[in-house]
Amino acid sequence: MTVTNEPDELEAQFTQWRDYVRRRPELASSDADELEDHLRNSVDELTGLGLRPDEAFLVAVKRMGGLDELSREFAREHSERLWKQLMFVGDPVKATPQRRDLVAMLVCAAGAAISVKLPELFGQGYDDEGNFYATNLALFALPWLAAFLAWRRQASIKVYAVLAALFVVGAVGANVYPLGDESQSVALTASHLPIALWLVVGLAYIADDLRSSRRRMDFIRFSGEWFVYLVLICLGGGVLIAFLGGTFSAIGNYPDVLIWQWVVPCGGMAAVVVAGWLVEAKQGVIENIAPVLTRLFTPLFAVALLAFLVAVGWNGSGIEVDRDTLVMFDLLLAVVLGLLLYSMSARDPLAPRSTVDFMQLALVASALIIDALVLFTMTGRIAEYGTTPNNVAALGENIVLLVNLAWTAWLLLSFVRQRGAFAAIERWQTAYLPVYAVWMFAVVLLLPPIFHYR
Repeated sequence: MTVTNEPDELEAQFTQWRDYVRRRPELASSDADELEDHLRNSVDELTGLGLRPDEAFLVAVKRMGGLDELSREFAREHSERLWKQLMFVGDPVKATPQRRDLVAMLVCAAGAAISVKLPELFGQGYDDEGNFYATNLALFALPWLAAFLAWRRQASIKVYAVLAALFVVGAVGANVYPLGDESQSVALTASHLPIALWLVVGLAYIADDLRSSRRRMDFIRFSGEWFVYLVLICLGGGVLIAFLGGTFSAIGNYPDVLIWQWVVPCGGMAAVVVAGWLVEAKQGVIENIAPVLTRLFTPLFAVALLAFLVAVGWNGSGIEVDRDTLVMFDLLLAVVLGLLLYSMSARDPLAPRSTVDFMQLALVASALIIDALVLFTMTGRIAEYGTTPNNVAALGENIVLLVNLAWTAWLLLSFVRQRGAFAAIERWQTAYLPVYAVWMFAVVLLLPPIFHYR
């Protein structure tokens, strides 16, 4: 017979719970103590009713509710804490988690800013002719953002090794091929490599739970919020540059070298990391912005796409597909997918169907039909004029999006007909993310040599 020390086991459970609570940036130390006090009182009451200590602990935690909801409640009651955290107010001596994150962010942001200037040591300037910065721009900032996120997730050495290897692969694809100024592969690398590397950043983001579908959806939320914050930072930076140039011009000394060779490139690279830190710092405290915007634009885009399909049917003419049109339709499909993803990220998977779900189905179905029409026209042009790197890349992207949209439409239809769960749509979208990464890397690494770098 094994004798266990129940008080010690119970205390170990409290310790584990307390450590988990204190990792939440929304909760101050006093909040964690208050929650623990409530939890201990509840456990004492339940044990007094005859429950075993471990059973009482589980019941008490269940009664207390989800930690996410508790965090939001404390954040609403003490909203001034967020701004104090973001304005770096606090004990300058005590190394709080927020301060450690701040230091790590500053190191990574400085690394990104320095990285973009390093090529000048090897004679590569911003004004030089060539494609170096066009194809390598993402490599100056995204590895540092990934490093910050991996550090924050306490990633294993294996994860760091995989991240480094993938960024090296991207650097090889951007630099080893003999791409001339007229090569179509330059534009393809410049447009596809950042997306591929952003999905590598996603690997760093989910380093604490690589197999979790929910963590992948969290990365989708992070991506939208990061983009919004980056745009806001860039707008603020634009105002700063305008004032900087205007004030110095007033004394007859416009600082063009300072602005265009230092402030813009270094500030832009650092902003990529700072935006990621801001999203992490306020996570769970302020409502996400991107999902809110999608609720506004989903019906508008659905109406616009349906009107386009009606116009196509009314005119009886096909879609004229040239390079600019392909780019526009690819961007349109990407926007539709983004609207779907961010609307999903703000939705409770257990909630019943609503009007928004029907609007999403109309949006996805319309995009699916448009994608099919573009693919039909595109295959005809390829058969008539032959293949080029641009049309092969566009063809592949449309096929990748077509598969995703087709199965998403089926799952949405099943859900609105109450024959399937919404969670199945979420699992499909998060499981499909690696497909995008594989195709983006294929465009960067395989298409240039296949088409002899033309």
